[in-house]
Amino acid sequence: MAEELDAEEAVNEDRVRKRRVYLRRDREEAGKNLHIHYFSEHPTYLDRWFRRCFRMSRDLLLRIQYDILSYDVEPLPSHFEYFKQKRDALGRLGFTTEQKITSALHQLAYGTAADMFDEYLQMSEATSIICLNMFCKCVLQLYVDEYLRKPTSGDIARLYSAHEEKHGFKGMLGSIDCMHWQWRNCPVAWKGAAGANNDVNVLNQSSLFDDIKNGNAPFAPFTVNGQEYMNGYYLADGIYPDWATLIKAYSTPTDEPRAKFKQFQKSARKDVERTFGVLQGRFHILQMAGRPHSVNKLRRILYCCVLLHNMIVEDNGFNITWIEEELLATDEANPNYVRNRSTSHDVREQEIRDRNVHDQLRHDLTEHIWSLPPNFRTMNG
Repeated sequence: MAEELDAEEAVNEDRVRKRRVYLRRDREEAGKNLHIHYFSEHPTYLDRWFRRCFRMSRDLLLRIQYDILSYDVEPLPSHFEYFKQKRDALGRLGFTTEQKITSALHQLAYGTAADMFDEYLQMSEATSIICLNMFCKCVLQLYVDEYLRKPTSGDIARLYSAHEEKHGFKGMLGSIDCMHWQWRNCPVAWKGAAGANNDVNVLNQSSLFDDIKNGNAPFAPFTVNGQEYMNGYYLADGIYPDWATLIKAYSTPTDEPRAKFKQFQKSARKDVERTFGVLQGRFHILQMAGRPHSVNKLRRILYCCVLLHNMIVEDNGFNITWIEEELLATDEANPNYVRNRSTSHDVREQEIRDRNVHDQLRHDLTEHIWSLPPNFRTMNG
C-alpha cells in the first residue's frame, strides 16, 4: 500500500513540475519570406500560383487587406484592431497582417488543422484559430450588406433575363437546394435534432420568402404563355412541396412536352448543385467536419466562405447583378416597388403555398419550353 502511495505521489510531483515548453518561433523571418513569395512588387509566385494558394486574385486579396486596415470607426472593433501589426511585451514585432490573413485563408481553403502551416508561417495553433475567427468577423462586417443583400427590382430583372436566355425559363430567380455541413463537435444531446434537418425542414425554417410574406418584396411580375404571375420562382427537386414559388419537374412525364420540360428543368437545376460543388471545392473547410465548438463560429465561417465566393465571382467578371446605390435608395420610395401591403401576412403566405398556382405555372412553363427551338440549349451554351 505504501509503495502504491509513493508511486502516486511521484506521478503527482511530475505533474506539478511539468511546465509549458516555450518554442521560439522566428515569425519576423517568416513574415519576410511570405512577403517576398506572394506580396512584394516582384513576387516569387506569380498570379497563377497565387490564385491556387489563396483561391482568389492578388488584387482582390489586397483589396480585402486594405479594407480591413483602413476601417475607421470609433471605437474600432477588436477584430479590426487585431490585424494591425504591434509589438509584444518584449518589444518584438508581432505577426504581420499578411501572415494573419494568410493563416485564415489557408484554413478556409485547405480545411486542415490550424497548425498545419506552422513551419511556414511560424504561427501556433491557438493564434491560427484566433486569426480565422477574427478574419471571418471582419469579412462579415465589411461585405455582408453588399454581397449578401436582398435583391432589388433591377437585380430581379437581370436574373429573369439571364435565366431565360440561358435556360429558357421565364420568371426564374434560380434554383434551390440544401448543403449540409457536418459538425464534428456537435453536443451529444443535439445530434438527433440536427439529423432531422432535411431539405424540407430547412425550407420551413428559412427566411427565403419572408419579404413576400411581410409585403416587402420587389414588385416583379412576369408573363408566360399569356398568363401574368406576381412572384418569381425557384426550380426544386421532388422532395420540395408544390408551392407557387417552387417549380418541380414531372415525376413521370406522359407526353413529349412534359418530358422536354423535365429535361430542361433538371438541366437548369443542376446549376445550384454545381455552385455548391464549386464552393466546397474552393473552400475545403466545408468538406471537413466543423471543428469549432460554437455554433456562431460555424455560422461565421460558412457566411465568410459564401461572401468570398461571391466576391471572387465578381472579380472574375461572371456576376449577373451588381450593387446600384441609387436604385437601393429609390426602391423603397417607389410605390410600385412592393405590392399587397394591405393584405395580411397569412394571405401572402397562402399565396406562396398555393398548389393551384404551382400547377398552372408549371403547365404554362411546359407550353413555353415546348415552343422553344430544338437547338435552344446548343445555341445558349
